[in-house]
Amino acid sequence: LHRVATLQEVVPGADTVVLTGAEVLADLVVSKRDHPMLVGPDAESAQWIARAAARHRLDHLVCTKLRKGDREVAVALPDGDVAGRSAVILDDMASTGHTIAAAARLLRDAGAASVDAAVTHALFTAQAMELMRASGIGAIWSTDCVTHASNAVSMAGLLADALRRLQAQATPG
Repeated sequence: LHRVATLQEVVPGADTVVLTGAEVLADLVVSKRDHPMLVGPDAESAQWIARAAARHRLDHLVCTKLRKGDREVAVALPDGDVAGRSAVILDDMASTGHTIAAAARLLRDAGAASVDAAVTHALFTAQAMELMRASGIGAIWSTDCVTHASNAVSMAGLLADALRRLQAQATPG
């Protein structure tokens, strides 16, 4: 879905609504960290990192990722001063945690005071949490789109609003 411009390209003729957990995760992040820097782990995250950062006037940057297989990734941190900052890696989906862990190690090496992670879809494998913690990540937060111990943000309000909008569009008059 990241490589299409609209959901209509994927589901032609259907009424679709695009929802993102990035902004509600950013709401949580600013309640937990003082003026954090949001970090996208790859180019695909740029769209929601920018929106989430703009919502709270936060600094942000986006890493580049080179996938070398299902469990091996290389991440490059762009120029940006993270020294002494609270950094929060924000991603739409995580499973193995390798990309987030690689970004966390780079942020720690660059002098970040703390590194946390926030994901919309916590599809974590059994080893993911341990891997991310070993990379220096403190808190790991997720939405409740997928039930997981890291769930910290409810998506019910966004989903209900979207359903109301669709119903209103479908109701004549």
